[in-house]
Amino acid sequence: MERFDFLVIGGGIAGLSYALKVAEHGSVAVLFKKDPNTSSTLWAQGGIAAVNEPDDNFDLHIEDTLVCGGGLCKREIVELVVREGPDRVAELVAMGAKFDRGDHGEFHLHREGGHSRRRIFHAGDATGSEIQKTLLAEVQRHPSIRCYTGSNAIDLITTHKLKLQLHQPNKVIGAYVLKSDGVIEPFLADKVLVATGGAGKIYLYTSNPDVASGDGIAMCYRAGARVANMEFFQFHPTCLYHPQAKSFLITEAMRGEGAKLLRMNGEPFMQKYHPQLELAPRDVVARAIDYEMKSRGDDYVLLDITHRPADFIKEHFPTVYQKCLQFGFDITKEPVPVVPAAHYLCGGVMSDEFGRTDIQDLYVAGECACTGLHGANRLASNSLLEGVVFGHRAAIDSLAHKGERITAVQPPAWDPGSAVDSDEQVVITQNWDEIRRTMWNYVGIVRTTKRLERALHRIELMRREIQEYYRQCTVTSDLLELRNLSLVAELVIRSALARKESRGLHYTLDYPYTQSITTDTILSR
Repeated sequence: MERFDFLVIGGGIAGLSYALKVAEHGSVAVLFKKDPNTSSTLWAQGGIAAVNEPDDNFDLHIEDTLVCGGGLCKREIVELVVREGPDRVAELVAMGAKFDRGDHGEFHLHREGGHSRRRIFHAGDATGSEIQKTLLAEVQRHPSIRCYTGSNAIDLITTHKLKLQLHQPNKVIGAYVLKSDGVIEPFLADKVLVATGGAGKIYLYTSNPDVASGDGIAMCYRAGARVANMEFFQFHPTCLYHPQAKSFLITEAMRGEGAKLLRMNGEPFMQKYHPQLELAPRDVVARAIDYEMKSRGDDYVLLDITHRPADFIKEHFPTVYQKCLQFGFDITKEPVPVVPAAHYLCGGVMSDEFGRTDIQDLYVAGECACTGLHGANRLASNSLLEGVVFGHRAAIDSLAHKGERITAVQPPAWDPGSAVDSDEQVVITQNWDEIRRTMWNYVGIVRTTKRLERALHRIELMRREIQEYYRQCTVTSDLLELRNLSLVAELVIRSALARKESRGLHYTLDYPYTQSITTDTILSR
């Protein structure tokens, strides 16, 4: 049994920021499901948004975020995140993060869709990698932090789950963890932060890493925390179309630097859909591409930046340039085929201005949280910003309310029951594939009630089969991911069915208009 002052489940920008802030005041365990180089943060290309230029200000960034959020953002949350952003970016710089600068030492800032000014700090087109590398180096050399790779949190341990203190608020005291050696142990802590990232792997095509299976959302929901706005799944408009590319993301910053979207015959089309053309909010661009492809029967559209100098393209987008070359496309000489892919979940576990949840001492931060910042649609590059701001704010609150560890509580050892090793791995692979295809075909960019009902029926059947398999078979990482993925898929569908309007990222042909009254979609056990 492992005991710490703080337990961090997830090792991206939110989790690592939190770990560094609390490590000066106690022992910290950081759980990496795979290895430290598989987080969604690491894959982030575009950058982190924060006001910096003289022609920019907080009010403009706030307004851009609110407009993009489709009337569902919590204004007070937007304001605090935007106002704290420059300080959190400055901390990253002080820690060693090397964002691109101009000839005179000033930061070179990108502009992306929905932004009225250039305010995107970036490191080429591999900003997340630079931030992850910087934070990870600090974490790995801190004497109070222990990193556990290949460690999968299975379920949260709470007082109510242990039938303790039922007359008091439910309190988290740790989690059962499947370690890299196959042993399952309780990890106990006074404070727990869940920062497991998103759930893009519920869809067949996604820009997310393989670890993005919604684990944190599923764990918190099973423990009794509410989730909100799960219907708002952002599809990134431009992922490379190639059978071996695994939906490689083509950063939005390319459109910020003038890249044009074209039909397969070379005709531009964004003028039909939005006055900001290629820099319209992502939901608008993704729906436009989806409509063009379906109405014309095309497999993809084209993204063209060949009018910019080759040296400029190679300097500003080295990752995209090299990756496209691997698949036979030279973006300095020819347009590349792109399609939308599932990218970012705007909903998640409900939390307040300090990342607190319904469960005492349980915090969430990053993509698995629903803070109210994004509303019905996330503004580009506000995700890394949200992660670092709420990692910081959760740490502040954790330290302000740091209590004594519950030494008297001894959770029982993990009980495998009569579970045996499975000789039918096909059950996992079949259900995984079917869930992702069902979500892509029925719960995609454009939805209908009939499609959603079909999806819910299929997911419910699969969840029952998965639960039976889970009870009978030895726990593995793949099985845990499938269990979580199926639950999150169901939450997305139920949320989509509950919203009888089209707003932001949720567009349904049965309710094409936006209602005047805005409400969150909240689900609880």
